Amino acid sequence: MYRDVSSCNTYNYGDATYWDARYVQDAEMGHFDWYQRYSGLRPFIRMYIPSFSSRILMVGCGNALMSEDMVKDGYEDITNIDISSVAIEMMRRKYECIPQLKYKQMDVRDMSFFLDESFDCVIDKGTLDSLMCGSDASTSAARMLGEVSRLLKAGGIYMLITYGDPSVRMLHLNQPVYNWRIILYIIPRPGFQKPANNSSTSRSYLEPVPLTEKGLLPPDFVVEDPDSHFIYVCKKMDETELSSITYPLDVDHL
Repeated sequence: MYRDVSSCNTYNYGDATYWDARYVQDAEMGHFDWYQRYSGLRPFIRMYIPSFSSRILMVGCGNALMSEDMVKDGYEDITNIDISSVAIEMMRRKYECIPQLKYKQMDVRDMSFFLDESFDCVIDKGTLDSLMCGSDASTSAARMLGEVSRLLKAGGIYMLITYGDPSVRMLHLNQPVYNWRIILYIIPRPGFQKPANNSSTSRSYLEPVPLTEKGLLPPDFVVEDPDSHFIYVCKKMDETELSSITYPLDVDHL
């Protein structure tokens, strides 16, 4: 249960050459959003990034509409990076008249172009997953997460949207060097319908998921949709903050 499944043995998703070729091949499709559209993530974005003037970094932006939709919702400063120069050039041309959106080709494992503590929030929708499908995955993940932590201001948020459950993601995220307080949410894939014969009481996906002391799901926890997506909200703590701080969601952010 809760396996980290992917097509890692088929493609090297951590390689720029693969993505350049893919974006050339799929150019006529226009756009593609991994996992979730902004509408599904909006309650979490609005809660954890309450200020529209926050400086946001979207890693592995690809040709998704996520950043465009966030600008339409009021966000004013989103820097988008991707390892694919093809995707970046495509998106730069598309949004050249929208000053709130900036695009730059960059590898998340080396974001030295940016100064320390440059961003209030880093959003990752599938980029860490891609690196986990590349060569030397653990090293690549550590380099990326180290850079994300470096770029975040104290109190900043790294929001990871992934197919990886805690058994395969927490060992990478829950490292003392990052100084992150991690809260987990689980949301079903778009279009998921609960089976008619399932009489269990559904919990709100806006409720944080309880974790064991080891950062894992409790043995009796039931994930209704086997293809659910996991949202890890990682807050960069400073030395004066208490580890008990939490940020419950409420209906006002729907």
